Amino acid sequence: MQRSVHNSEVGVVVAGLVLVGVAAAVHLYIFVLESLVWTGEKARATFGTTPEQARETRSMAFNQGFYNLFLAVEIVVGIVVLATGSTAVGATLVFVGAGSMVAAGLVLLTSDRTKTRPALTQLTPPLLGIALLAAGLAS
Repeated sequence: MQRSVHNSEVGVVVAGLVLVGVAAAVHLYIFVLESLVWTGEKARATFGTTPEQARETRSMAFNQGFYNLFLAVEIVVGIVVLATGSTAVGATLVFVGAGSMVAAGLVLLTSDRTKTRPALTQLTPPLLGIALLAAGLAS
């Protein structure tokens, strides 16, 4: 059963979608760094790797970057589907993609405390977006 979003809920839903959209953009940027320019200066500076480390881990980073791309695509498709009126399907895609981003950020945070800043960058926008989207759709 499809549920319509009422006018009073639209602002909260839009704010949630903007935040998960920001999260998708961050993950697209990470995809570029990891899969396309991993051995370049910008990626090495961002991830703190030497040229040798970057060369040695190139295939791992390439693969990991695609995980980030797939999460971003899931959210973008979810936003489009939600905007076209399929609220349940679109919200599900957004919640799964954003929830996976939050989970990955928590794994990073708990596995290496020196990565607190990137972990919070990765998990905060989708977490806030999930909260707002859920609140807007539940109203």
